[in-house]
Amino acid sequence: MKLAILSREPKLYSTTRLVEAAEQRGYQAVVVDHLHCNLVLEKGKPGIIYEGQKLEGFDAIIPRIGASVTFYGCAVVRQFEMMKVRTAVESQAIVRSRDKLRSMQILSRAGVGMPKTAFTNYSDEVPEMIQQVGGAPVIIKLLEGTQGLGVVLAESAKAAQSVIEAFHNLKARIIVQEFIAESKGADLRAFVVNGEVVGAMKRQGKEGEFRSNLHRGGSGTLVKLSRAEKAAALLAAKALGLGIAGVDMLQSQRGPLVLEVNSSPGLEGIEKATGLDIAGKIIEYTAEIAQKKKVKKATTKPQSSEVLPDSQPD
Repeated sequence: MKLAILSREPKLYSTTRLVEAAEQRGYQAVVVDHLHCNLVLEKGKPGIIYEGQKLEGFDAIIPRIGASVTFYGCAVVRQFEMMKVRTAVESQAIVRSRDKLRSMQILSRAGVGMPKTAFTNYSDEVPEMIQQVGGAPVIIKLLEGTQGLGVVLAESAKAAQSVIEAFHNLKARIIVQEFIAESKGADLRAFVVNGEVVGAMKRQGKEGEFRSNLHRGGSGTLVKLSRAEKAAALLAAKALGLGIAGVDMLQSQRGPLVLEVNSSPGLEGIEKATGLDIAGKIIEYTAEIAQKKKVKKATTKPQSSEVLPDSQPD
């Protein structure tokens, strides 16, 4: 079996672990920098040129698409999908998860617990918006922020109004969320693969820091999730259509509250905290969906023509 790992950095921990896990299981794994892929479109013959060669013969891909290159990365994933190559994470699911507002609308519709969240396009409605999420203190987030960047804790209504107005003047899109004081600067990361929580850790922010991201100096430790926390993580991943997901949750007095669902969760923190072979779980899942394609292809009668869908509905 031949797998492509779409990653810009072949030496990153997550990328090297996926290659290692694939080779341990007897599969060929090739790292492909999706930003160096040229997409060729013609009637019935979509193709990808990489380093002067046409990419062919892959059974499945594992996208590791960074937030800053979501548009082009998803275009590459979509091209593979058009070429009938299976993907561990579908292009539309990545797009859903990267849009914070859209993803929270989908999670809300699915009945997933989350902090009260507000979004507006008008600065003169800021006081009402702050009250709608329970009043100060509040969390203000850039919709395009990642790894804890673009997240501000406003201790007072006056501070919140100043920050929100400043972001609006910069034409930056933001959401405002209630502050969950009882979480005490910690959150839970549940790693979901193929409808199963395969690992979980508690991330604690460093002293004086309300953000628990490991990139911001937080630490991760093994944790056993409650039944409600597992159910929330699985429902969130399913609602967004993600076969692989890192679901971030806060522990609150009213149960687990989902903050964000990551479609390309890092492996280093979760593997070191849990001691588990999470990369192996991802490879096994990818091989499984690739194998299903082979079985389906072998049992499907040949057709004279085939229509490629131009979109995938939510």
